[in-house]
Amino acid sequence: MIVYEVNVDVAPDIAEDYGAWLHAHIAEILALPGFTGATRYRRDDPARESDAAAPTLRWTIHYRLRDRVALDDYLREHASRLRAEGLARFGNQFTATRRVLEVAD
Repeated sequence: MIVYEVNVDVAPDIAEDYGAWLHAHIAEILALPGFTGATRYRRDDPARESDAAAPTLRWTIHYRLRDRVALDDYLREHASRLRAEGLARFGNQFTATRRVLEVAD
């Protein structure tokens, strides 16, 4: 199993719209071959709480995939389009970082 993690920081003024869009976005991704589930977490970042300019909404989404082949297919065939949709709608009012986690044992 592979976990594809996406960390999103959202500007306060778009948080509600972004959250609604994200819900549909996750559903669209889960319909793709190889995805087996997803969990969305609200993330607290105590180190950034004192930063007045920091976004007030932070999410981490863990997408579960059956294997690395499924992730590679997603990255090659779908990721650019899906990322572009968020950028077209919300511009620079959010940031997203990604990483891949594999079970070590």
